[in-house]
Amino acid sequence: MPQSPPDRRQDDRRSDHVRLADFTIPELRKALLGTGLLLAVLVLFSFMIADVLVAIVAGVVLGAYLIPVERWLRRWLRDPRLSAIVTITAVTVPLLAILVYSWIEITEASGYLESHSREIAARLTETVQRIPFLREVVVEEDLSRWVVLAASRGADVVDAVQDAIGGIGISIAVFLVTIFSVLVDHGRVVGYLRRKIPGRYRDLSETMARNVRAVIYGALYATFLTQFVKSAVILAMNLYWQIPLALVLAIVSFFVGFFPVVGSWLVYVPVAIYLMVFRGDVVGGTAMLLIGLLGNTIFLSLYLRPKVAAEKSRILNFYWMFIGLVAGVYTFGLVGIIVGPVVIAVLKAIFDTVTGEPVPVFRDGGAAVDHHGRAAGE
Repeated sequence: MPQSPPDRRQDDRRSDHVRLADFTIPELRKALLGTGLLLAVLVLFSFMIADVLVAIVAGVVLGAYLIPVERWLRRWLRDPRLSAIVTITAVTVPLLAILVYSWIEITEASGYLESHSREIAARLTETVQRIPFLREVVVEEDLSRWVVLAASRGADVVDAVQDAIGGIGISIAVFLVTIFSVLVDHGRVVGYLRRKIPGRYRDLSETMARNVRAVIYGALYATFLTQFVKSAVILAMNLYWQIPLALVLAIVSFFVGFFPVVGSWLVYVPVAIYLMVFRGDVVGGTAMLLIGLLGNTIFLSLYLRPKVAAEKSRILNFYWMFIGLVAGVYTFGLVGIIVGPVVIAVLKAIFDTVTGEPVPVFRDGGAAVDHHGRAAGE
């Protein structure tokens, strides 16, 4: 019985090395056209989701961490969509209540500043005149204008948020729908991706997935833990010195700490100045500055956060987690909390796969390493 000629394309798919000369002109034209279309669509897609990228990433991450809760509810509700909706509601309703409460309080405080600008300026003038060489200076009119400007800035922020309510609404909608999709379809998506990964890349893909999952967990755990601790410190100091809007300032401290550059110092520095100027409590204001600077900014943000993240991930040591968190936030913005550590985790996975063993430079500092470079238990 005559044998059919071998199928070159089938042999090419099974081979790791295919010469460019073996491609026919139609095949090469099709490959170039497909690649060009793919790149064009990817550029358009990236441009389209640029404004909601943070909402998508946040939705994917939060949805992934709500999967155990959704699974537990599904055993009682039997419907995956209903259990996903209940899970999302249980998380978003308290958050929405906190944001509404903070918004109302901040709006009222801004109105108070604007209506009492003369009184506030007089107190500031009195404080300035206590400083040597400035006792003859009268700056009440200038300070009054500054206070009015500060109050108007607060009102401008409110107006800006109101003007941007359309974009905020779209981001919130994308965020919620992304969480819902992750909770309902995560099993099918993960299964599809696993089936599409060729066997020769499975070791690398599994290592990358394990590293990415670990560092995201560690980074988020450490970030939320330190944010809660910093907000608790702010709240305790506000209550001790009887600062107005103590709870609202603590809530503001929690949320602003996620953004690059700003942090809890945006709260404790003005409050410390308030203590010194309006209360005449120089000791209390100085103490708040020192506690905020040494405790919140230096210890919690720059030391404890990367340390806890490294220990929880068991993938990166303190140095690399520090680089991932700090450089990631300053480079990529808010999503850098996740992207920064993930980039280094993927780099580690590539090095580990290529070398065939864990690279010691990435080793978590808490793991004992033997003379062969292996961690205890490996």
